Amino acid sequence: MAKEYQVKDIALAEDGHSLMQWAEDHMPVLMKIKARFQMEKPLEGVKLAACLHVTKETGVLVRTLRVGGAQVSLCGSNPLSTQDEVAAALAEEGVAVYAWRGQNPDEYFHCIENALKIEPNVTMDDGADLVTTLHTKKRPLLTNVIGGTEETTTGVVRLRAMAERGELKYPIIAVNDAYTKYLFDNRYGTGQSTLDGILRATNVLLAGKTFVVAGYGWCGRGLAMRARGMGSNVIVTEVNPLKALEAIMDGFTVSTMDEAAEVGDIFVTVTGNINVITAKHMSKMKDLAILANSGHFNVELAINDLENLAKAKRKIRENVEEYVFKNGKHLYLLADGRLVNLAAAEGHPSEVMDMSFANQSLSAEYIKNHGKELKPKVYTVPEKLDLSVAQHKLESMGVQIDTLTEEQRKYLASWEIGTI
Repeated sequence: MAKEYQVKDIALAEDGHSLMQWAEDHMPVLMKIKARFQMEKPLEGVKLAACLHVTKETGVLVRTLRVGGAQVSLCGSNPLSTQDEVAAALAEEGVAVYAWRGQNPDEYFHCIENALKIEPNVTMDDGADLVTTLHTKKRPLLTNVIGGTEETTTGVVRLRAMAERGELKYPIIAVNDAYTKYLFDNRYGTGQSTLDGILRATNVLLAGKTFVVAGYGWCGRGLAMRARGMGSNVIVTEVNPLKALEAIMDGFTVSTMDEAAEVGDIFVTVTGNINVITAKHMSKMKDLAILANSGHFNVELAINDLENLAKAKRKIRENVEEYVFKNGKHLYLLADGRLVNLAAAEGHPSEVMDMSFANQSLSAEYIKNHGKELKPKVYTVPEKLDLSVAQHKLESMGVQIDTLTEEQRKYLASWEIGTI
């Protein structure tokens, strides 16, 4: 019986295999886990539905889950982030994959529903669209689910809101909140890949530009740091006084978006919120300003406002839409306002996804073993797993660190010894 899948072109599979081989060569931690999974089969009998960016790194994760014994179905977590070569390669390998680049909203959710036909015991999500679909359109399938994982900040926020309202029906491990995820993937991955997407789309010079970063979470920190490293003058906008103060102490200019709108050359939103840049900001922007988003959903830039302000628009480059205002001003929107690092580039480097997807694999194993003991709420990755990923990463880099002596362990566990 032929395996079911929906991809752009199965003939792209050979290129996809090559891309995944490249990723495997740069993901030593996940490869170590894969080797153990191959021997131990810890996911034997698990039906796992995943909604992730279908990239070469995700392909390596899927391979790891499958050699561990899991039956996997996969759909994309963004309409523009799928690498069609990888989707084709996974389909050729027998994965029930439903993903292609350039989906419309109906096709996107259709693919999520197809991925759920597996009737999963475990879910693996990036943005929480799979989980919310389960909780709305596919509620009868909830009885089968032991637990799930969530990859990104936006999804964790949504799932915590569900849990607080008593609407989350099974436990979720917030992989995003693992130290070996957000300290590296969010900061170094987003920082580099966002600039990569902007440069691939525009080829503009960053040095000397005024670069506005909306949001100073871990993604914003990484982006601001990398933009400054390329010679940009960086302005940070924030709503959180602690994060704003941190940005100042890190040496960045902090202002309101109203103020930044008048001087910025490049604007990137990384807040996880809605309508961060709206008509009032766009009206103030300089001619030739560039707008991009690196948050999970395409809601941070008020694209409808941009459409209403413009008298004309045209596609001027791949992933670049030019909007012409009545006064002759031009603004440029990158990648339809979707994640510019994935829509216009390849997403995070394999080296940081190595740790993130190591966490995903280990968390799936943890859910298989302990999910039935957990209440329906959002949990952090167990510290033991997080530390093991960090240790494996150091070992792969040839780095050794000190260990505590017995005397030091005793000292840290006591309170009697003070000033001597």
